[in-house]
Amino acid sequence: MALNFRSFGFQVLVGMVVGLLLGLVARQMGAGSGGDLNWLATALKTTGSIFVSLLKAVVPPLVFAAIVASIANLRALDNAARLAGQTLLWFAITSLIAVSIGLAIGLLLEPGAGLRGTALAVGKPDSYGGWLDFLKGLVPGNSLALTGSTSITDGAATTSLSFNILQLLVISIVVGLATLKVGDKAEPFLAFVRSLLAVVRAILGWIIRLTPIGSAALIGTAIATYGWSALAQLGVFTAAIYLGLALVLLVVYPTLLIANGLRPGPFFAKAWPAIQLGFVSRSSVGTLPVTETVTERMGVDKGYAAFAIPLASTTKMDGCASIYPALAAMFVAGFYGIPLHFIDYALIVFVSVLGSAATAGLTGAIVMLTLTLSTLGLPLEGAGLLLAIDPILDMGRTAVNVAGQVLVATLVAKREGILDETAYQGEGVAVLQS
Repeated sequence: MALNFRSFGFQVLVGMVVGLLLGLVARQMGAGSGGDLNWLATALKTTGSIFVSLLKAVVPPLVFAAIVASIANLRALDNAARLAGQTLLWFAITSLIAVSIGLAIGLLLEPGAGLRGTALAVGKPDSYGGWLDFLKGLVPGNSLALTGSTSITDGAATTSLSFNILQLLVISIVVGLATLKVGDKAEPFLAFVRSLLAVVRAILGWIIRLTPIGSAALIGTAIATYGWSALAQLGVFTAAIYLGLALVLLVVYPTLLIANGLRPGPFFAKAWPAIQLGFVSRSSVGTLPVTETVTERMGVDKGYAAFAIPLASTTKMDGCASIYPALAAMFVAGFYGIPLHFIDYALIVFVSVLGSAATAGLTGAIVMLTLTLSTLGLPLEGAGLLLAIDPILDMGRTAVNVAGQVLVATLVAKREGILDETAYQGEGVAVLQS
């Protein structure tokens, strides 16, 4: 097959290579005047931040409109309840497999053993997870799911507002169910929601065109800011994380596809734009628009994809909520010399399968990690041991998260007879064009 140099996939690949080179150059340039970032690192960081901000800007209306419209559309299907149930079931199945792999690798490699007393850089996590906080966080504080935060820099307080994606998901599901209850009276409202969804998707298409530039800036920023030196003291732990991620992505997912009568090649060809964007952006929510687009191009029914992907982007986290907290908890226990027993491993599985929504699709997995540590009674300060390398780990974790989100939607669609297998088997290199 001839390489299409004008294809979107090739453009993204070129963007990543350019970003890697620019990141290495920016790192070699060193700090700028006054110890700040040099001009190239600043340009990369600014460009990457703008791209991620553009993606996140369309997420709230996309989630709301997609969930409400898809729930309304599902009423036309005889198996709507079954689709929802199968989606959640496969979330749990893949999470169980992922956390089991994490535990097995942890028992084999013992990533925290022998490091006690080592002068590791310990930072304080800026957020913690607890079951009570998670349950309270499900309840929206207002009808827009807005949350406020205040930060103090140089004595000046700054207040910012942001959307709580998990709460927005709850609101969207409730509104969608209410439209079913109201019936015909909700049709004018649903017409507006469908129009909103069409407009948001058009805007999304424009933003997606910028992916090669955004990818170059994001990966360049990662290389320029973190490099690879931070991996030295935690090399075994880092290797364990990426080994687990590789096994899930390259062994478990293909096996599940083959077991359901699907070839892995077309899946990865079509899912690649979302996977690579998840890798460089480190945000499942920020990648959500692209994830939904590639899922539809995979041949998954659009109505089901519009329901499954926003749900998956906040609750389906094989990397952040399964492999990582399992290995991290075992690392912290080994570092502090605390033995773990069968009940502890069972609790890790429980938290990973049922508590993954605590990550809410945001960058990083500290909340999920501290939720696991607090459930096991391990020192929460242990999370600070891993902060130095978290951005590097988060790239791989998010890529697996996104791949798993597309995978579950594809598997359920196949099993329920709503997968266009002709589209699935088709070419995937230009998946985001048109």
